[in-house]
Parts: sequence; structure tokens; C-alpha cells
Amino acid sequence: MTDINIGINKEDRLAIAEGLKRLLADSYTLYLQTHNFHWNVTGLQFRELHLMFEEHYTELALAVDDIAERIRTLDIAAPGTYKQFSQLSSIEEVEGVPSSAEMVELLTKGHEQVIRTARGVLKIAQQADDESTASLVSDRMGIHEKTAWMLRATKK
Repeated sequence: MTDINIGINKEDRLAIAEGLKRLLADSYTLYLQTHNFHWNVTGLQFRELHLMFEEHYTELALAVDDIAERIRTLDIAAPGTYKQFSQLSSIEEVEGVPSSAEMVELLTKGHEQVIRTARGVLKIAQQADDESTASLVSDRMGIHEKTAWMLRATKK
């Protein structure tokens, strides 16, 4: 870590970065899960879910880059291995290929978990007056809330 002066003290930058690492790990795990389900979904809703999952994983691919770059902006190394992500993520990996209904349920829960992780990071960023992180995290929360709603709507 170098000596940078962006108006956020070192301790706060470390705390924010630790939260962002968890958000990155959750987001990346959800990205992989969504991409896996895109490849393996079957059933009556195949086309609808296949296309929806593609939209979701494409958006998540961009998100992980934004989150990792924010960590780097704080002068902290971003995690980037499966091992690191598995240690940091609160989203569990799925074994096998679930049914399409189970996929929707798992992805809904995954997005809800990302929202909860983001809320924790948002509090830390706000306390440190880190508007850049707060803005990024707030935007991520809105996207995941909308995605979870869309997934829940397919179950009705």
C-alpha cells in the first residue's frame, strides 16, 4: 500500500476495501452461477430463462470489473482467484444441475445476498465519507434488487 491522499484515511480505506472484496467475491460467484445456469437450463421456460440469464451474467461481468477497480483505486490489491473468492463469498456453490425452478430460486437468493453484502459496505463507505464507493455500491444494490424482483416474477 502506498501513501495516497484522497481524503479517506488508511484505516477507512482498508475497511472499505475489505467490504468491497466480499462484494466482489459474491458478485463473481453469482456471475459464475448465472453463467452455469445459462448453459444448462432446460424445460418449458428454456428460451426465456436462457436469454434472461445471459443478460444477468453479462451485466455481472461488467460489475465485477467496476468493483475490482474501486478496490484498486483505494490502493488495495483486489482478489482474483477462485480460492480467494470462495473464502470471501457468502454465496454457496451449487452441485449438479438443478431444475429451472430451482435455478430461479437459487439466483433470487444469490441476488438478495449480494444486496445484503452491499448494504454492509454502504454503511462503512458512508461513515468514511467515501461518496465514490457509496455511489457504486448503491447503484449495485438497485440493479440486484430489480433483478431479484424479475426472477421472483417468473415464479408466479
